[in-house]
Amino acid sequence: MQQSIYLLGLNHRTAPVEVRERFALTGQANRDIDSLEGGPIHELLAMSTCNRVEILAVADNAADPVATLITRWADVCQCEPDLLGEHCYVYRGLEAVRHVFTVTASLDSMVVGEPQILGQIKDAYRTAVHEGTSKVILNRLMHKAFSVAKRIRTETGIAQHAVSISYAAVELAKDIFDQLDNRQAMLIGAGEMAELAASHLLSAGLSGLLVSNRTLVRAEELAERFCGKAVPFPEIFDHLHEADIVISSTGAQEPVIRAQDMPPVLKKRKNRPMFFIDIAVPRNIDPDLNNLDNVYLYDIDDLKGIVEGNLAQRREEAELAHRIIDEEVGRFDAWLQALSLKPTIVDLLQHGEDVARKELNKTLKKLDPDLDQEIKQAMETLALSLGRKLYHHPITFLKRRAGEEESLQYFISMTRRMFDLDQDGPSPPTHKPKGSGGGGSE
Repeated sequence: MQQSIYLLGLNHRTAPVEVRERFALTGQANRDIDSLEGGPIHELLAMSTCNRVEILAVADNAADPVATLITRWADVCQCEPDLLGEHCYVYRGLEAVRHVFTVTASLDSMVVGEPQILGQIKDAYRTAVHEGTSKVILNRLMHKAFSVAKRIRTETGIAQHAVSISYAAVELAKDIFDQLDNRQAMLIGAGEMAELAASHLLSAGLSGLLVSNRTLVRAEELAERFCGKAVPFPEIFDHLHEADIVISSTGAQEPVIRAQDMPPVLKKRKNRPMFFIDIAVPRNIDPDLNNLDNVYLYDIDDLKGIVEGNLAQRREEAELAHRIIDEEVGRFDAWLQALSLKPTIVDLLQHGEDVARKELNKTLKKLDPDLDQEIKQAMETLALSLGRKLYHHPITFLKRRAGEEESLQYFISMTRRMFDLDQDGPSPPTHKPKGSGGGGSE
C-alpha cells in the first residue's frame, strides 16, 4: 500500500482528566484539525469523549505525519506540544487498525462492553464524512469497525453482564419479578446511584415511581423528572406498601427502615415480595429485613460482589472478542494489500490499450484511407479487447497474492519492471521471496 494508517491519542490510561480536557477536540477545534487534510495527509478523523481523544489519519508512506499532527493538535488547543507528546500514544499500520477495532468494540473502555463508545465513534465518523475528510480507506475502516463491534456483541457475552452498581440492581429486580411493567418503586433519598438505578428501572418498563426525600422540593423535582409522585419524608410508611422495589440512599446515620416496622407493611401487601436496594453508607435499611418472608435485601457490598463477578465474566468474553479482532484485522489487511494492486492493474490495462492503439494506427495507415468507418470501429474494438485479454493472467496472478505482503510486493515490482510501467522505477529485490520458485503454477 502506498499510504499508511496512523492513530494518535490520549485516554484514561495515558493522561489524567486535566490533560485530556486541555486537548479535547470539539466544535471548531475538530474542524481546525480536519483542515490539515491535504498534501501528504489524505484522510483524517478526530474523536473526543470524556475518556479519550484520538486522531486517525491516512498519509503517504514517505511522509510520517505524527510530528505534524502533534504540533497542529497542540496549536489548535493552545497547549504545549511537549505535554501532548508526553501522554500521547501512536499506532501505525495494522496496529492502528487493531486499536480502532478494539475501541469500537468497547474492549478499551473503562467499563469493558459499555455501549456508549460505539455511538460516539459513529458521530465522529459522520462529522468526518460531512467535512469530506474520510475517504476510501477510512470509510472502509470505519464500516468494518462497526461490523466487527456488532459481530462481537452477537458472538460473545461481552455486554450481557451488569458492571455498574445501579444496573446490577436492575438485573436483580428482573430476576425477582421477571417482568417490571406492572411494578412500582420507591426512591428514598436523592443519591446519584439510586437515581441512576431508578432511571434504569424505568427504562426496563417499571410502571411507576414514588420519590421521598428530607427536602420535599428535591423529591418533587425528581418525581417530575421521572413522571412519578413525591412523598413527604415523614409519610414513607404510609406509602411503603405500594412499592415492590425500594431504593434507599439517604445520608442518615441510622436505619430509616427497621425490621420491626415491616409487619404492617407486609400485611397490607398480602405477603407479595418486596425488593430493597440499600446503596447508602452507613446503611439505611436494617439487615434483619433479610429474615422476613418474601423480603429481599441487597446492600452496596452485595452489589459490588455481583459487579466484580460480572467483570470477570466480561474479561473472559473479551479474550474471545480479541480472537475475532485478530481475524478481522487479517481480512482488512488483505483488502489493503488488494488496494495496493490497483495502480499496477490500472497501469497494466493502460499499457495494453496504448500498445493496441499504436499497432492499430500502424495498420490503418497501410489500408485504404476510404475504408468503411464500421470496419475501422470493429478493428479498434478487436485491438482493445486483445490488449485487455493479454493482461488477464498477470492481473489474476497478482490478485491471488493479495494478503501475502512479502511476495505480493515482490511480484508487483517485478511486473512493473517486466512491462516497463515505470521509466525510472526502483529495481525489484535481488532474491525471490520464499515459496515463489520460478516455473511453478499459481
